[in-house]
Amino acid sequence: MEKDLQLFVPGENSSRSGFKNWLRQLFWVDKLSNVTGLVILLLISAGLGALIAYKGIFAVAIILILMIVPIVVYSIVVFPQFGMVVLLVLAYLLFFIMKIGIDFPMGTLMDGIQGLLILGFFIHQKRNPNWKIFSGPISTMILIWIVYNFVEVANPVTESRLAWVYTIRSVAIVMLTYFVFMYQIKTVKQIRFLLKMWIVLAVFAALYAFKQEFIGFSAAEEEWLYSDPNIQNLLFIAGHWRKFSIFSDPVAFSYNMVVSSVLCIALITFVKQIWKKILLALFVVLFFTAMLFSGTRGAYVLLPAAMVLFVILRFNRQVLIGTAIAGVGILFLILVPTSNSNIVRFQTAFKPNEDISFQARKNNQKRIQPYILSHPMGGGLGATGAWGQRFAPNSYLANFPPDSGYVRVAVELGWIGLGIFCFLMFFILREGINNYFTIRDKELKTYCMAMLLIVFAYNIGNYPQEALVQFPSNIYFYLVVAIINVTKIIDDKQEEKPTRLAATAQYP
Repeated sequence: MEKDLQLFVPGENSSRSGFKNWLRQLFWVDKLSNVTGLVILLLISAGLGALIAYKGIFAVAIILILMIVPIVVYSIVVFPQFGMVVLLVLAYLLFFIMKIGIDFPMGTLMDGIQGLLILGFFIHQKRNPNWKIFSGPISTMILIWIVYNFVEVANPVTESRLAWVYTIRSVAIVMLTYFVFMYQIKTVKQIRFLLKMWIVLAVFAALYAFKQEFIGFSAAEEEWLYSDPNIQNLLFIAGHWRKFSIFSDPVAFSYNMVVSSVLCIALITFVKQIWKKILLALFVVLFFTAMLFSGTRGAYVLLPAAMVLFVILRFNRQVLIGTAIAGVGILFLILVPTSNSNIVRFQTAFKPNEDISFQARKNNQKRIQPYILSHPMGGGLGATGAWGQRFAPNSYLANFPPDSGYVRVAVELGWIGLGIFCFLMFFILREGINNYFTIRDKELKTYCMAMLLIVFAYNIGNYPQEALVQFPSNIYFYLVVAIINVTKIIDDKQEEKPTRLAATAQYP
């Protein structure tokens, strides 16, 4: 049994014994087995007791952190499967934890976890080198994109280098997690587990949105909503609060519900048990309904758009019937007379010419076009948005609302950066389509299709909104891209095994 476990996690055997020895040293097991050790233990206990008596709960928190943090840090570096789960779960719960009143630099914590995973990646690469993951068009374009963002620090028209410093973290470090996922995800079981975890977290987010809609916001959430008039202007529309669930804002929430719906729809085509199909269908309804609470019009068109590609990829009678039924349902929602504010806002998403905010965005984009054309490297990373307002408040771009991921790239990184970014997305979609049609294993083929549809939805959603800059989308997007390639790698290995066995039997 021990051998099977060692084979299941290759390269980890020595680290397991090292981990045990490290724990023994950490807790002074050898040193506490004599009288001197017991005296030291009593003195430490008395000191900790006095510290708690004088400092109270603050001292307890510090002691627990000092005890737990070293173990967690070691585990993230040495056991990357654990680290990936921690990262993906925290990416979902980050703003939920912050909004319940816990005052802690959670963004820095996420950067630290990503940094530890990258450190573990290089350590594992030294033991079991596999630099092939850096080959291929997606890896090449990601590296080019990261290098270009670092070159932006020398952009001569940049108003603030500090804005670049604060923004590069969300570009370079986050994108490097793609290589971590590529290297560490090696089996179908791992993919299966990660996708199940994704669905469970999405269900929690959807149910929490229902709680906000029908029960109300928590005291901490209400305090946050009324803390800034700008928040109220954005989230309180036509006498109704837009819901954000456990996320930073309604946009991040609604986009997450869309891609989670797409994932469940793709999985319905693979699972055989009727109860699983029904459960996944119920999840789709749950996610879609929760998405309506967000009031994000840019998200409403993403699911129908993703279904167009889905029909093209899986062109058969059952898919046509299913999408036709779904299409009739969406058409009914678009045309039905109603006084429900959520449905009314949904209907306006399909009538953009009647939408004042859509027209305002078009005018802003037209106004900024001459600037983009005259600045091939843009105005500098972080020139717009919060960092631009903080570090260069009097600059031309500080108060420009990009309202689009593509527009932000064009404004901050110029038309050169926009071209690199578009090529990156093109190669991701191209690899996804090629892998889907060449993968032979049905389960892996389904996972690849689901990831391809999610990338497609994110790219469409990146035009009306900024789809890839906020947690959890920024982390999960590169997980999705990695799985597109990993499914192909696993499938090729599965096909090689029978060939090698046959060759061995023929030539003993």
